[in-house]
Amino acid sequence: MYAGGLAGVVVNKPTSPLRTWRALRDQLGSLRSVYSRNNKIVRRDDFAKHEETVLLLHGFFQTRNVWEVMEDRLRYDGFGVFSFDLGGIMGLNTRRPRELSELVAEKIERICQRTGLKSFHIVGHSKGGLIARDYVQHLGGAPRVKSVVTLGTPHHGTPTAAIGVTLMGMGLLSRSPWDLLPNSAYVRRLKEDVFPADVPLVSIHSRHDVVCPWWASVLVPKPGETSVKNRPVQGVGHTALTYDPGVYLIVRQEFREAAALYKQRPPERQGR
Repeated sequence: MYAGGLAGVVVNKPTSPLRTWRALRDQLGSLRSVYSRNNKIVRRDDFAKHEETVLLLHGFFQTRNVWEVMEDRLRYDGFGVFSFDLGGIMGLNTRRPRELSELVAEKIERICQRTGLKSFHIVGHSKGGLIARDYVQHLGGAPRVKSVVTLGTPHHGTPTAAIGVTLMGMGLLSRSPWDLLPNSAYVRRLKEDVFPADVPLVSIHSRHDVVCPWWASVLVPKPGETSVKNRPVQGVGHTALTYDPGVYLIVRQEFREAAALYKQRPPERQGR
């Protein structure tokens, strides 16, 4: 608001088109860099050679390109990094989360056998965080995973998934959005089952996230869930959580703490 022209008259300041574009980009991501398959991240095969390795899992209707900034930052700080193409319709992540968590589990085992990789951290954005949880809770991933950090993940489901239901033809094109709705069977199962106590689970969420409201991302520890933590941030949109510098500092800090805890696990709870 600003006073202009006649004294005592308050005029609404028009919204800048650039400001609107930036707000949309921070929530949904750049069409060119996130949704286009032509701007692929350069794949590297050296991730297993690092002391600390990170798997990045992207969210619904996006591609692994969303991780470009975080991958660069992690590699600069000495982490090994790998990610998967979780593609569905037009290469976008539209497959059901349970199907993808099973796919991730299979790929990880093949990679570990081929490269000798024994353990790693996971960062999951939005739906990718649910896939990471499912892998750890239900598909035997706990011994391999040092920590799971989720960014804007709908741990309680999100009402905006209803938009995805409509876009996906009410399930004709994909039933994935149905799994992301509050109280879906998939979300209920993840919430009801206890997360392994020796795998840190951290939810980073923002009150400025309109795709996954902060309350949908807040973890509520159950008895026995001693390593569950929430890290709220301010002023960061849904997709911007993947490239915001402040969020990255939190992620890096959580990795360092989790790496120290992993060394204290008994051998049978470590990667084989």
